[in-house]
Formats: sequence, C-alpha cells, structure tokens
Amino acid sequence: MTLSYIRNGETLALNAGLCTGCGACVEVCPHGVFEIRGAAAEVVRREGCMECGACARNCSPGAITVRVGVGCAAAIIGGMLRGTAPQCGCGDEGKGRSSTSCCG
Repeated sequence: MTLSYIRNGETLALNAGLCTGCGACVEVCPHGVFEIRGAAAEVVRREGCMECGACARNCSPGAITVRVGVGCAAAIIGGMLRGTAPQCGCGDEGKGRSSTSCCG
C-alpha cells in the first residue's frame, strides 16, 4: 500500500550542498522519501512525506528542513481537540479503520 499525506510534502526542503550523504534521513524516514544517490541524499518520493520531522531532526549538517506538525501529527491533535477522527488525507478517514490508518 502506498500512502500519501500533505500534497507533495510541501514544506520539505533538502539543501544538497549541505548534505554529507550519511543516510540518517533514509534510515529514519518511515515512508521512503529519501535515497542516497552518489554522495548525497535526494528526495525521491515527496508525496510520501507526512512532515513528521524525523529527517530534519536527525540531519546533523542541517541539510533538511521541514515544518513539523503539519502532517498526521497535526491531524491527530486536531481530531482529539474536535472529538473527531483524525483527518490527514491518507484515505482511511471515515471508513472505520482509524486504528490501521496512518493517523491511527
């Protein structure tokens, strides 16, 4: 199953000039957004980015920036505040499968 989140992972940015190719982003990204190609990371699946911030938090040289909390985490919190199921655009909302959706 291929999941997608906020359209095009719009706040995700990678500065290839700062990237050392350590692979931390590849290791921590839960949806395979990055690959190491040559000596640096590349964004290869932007649509899979849920803007969780794990990549930026683990990028020692600071090559990755992302506005954390705009993806599923924000959907979960918003749902809790509204008393509704999370709505993050994953496609499982309202189908009785919140425990298996990306927001569950």
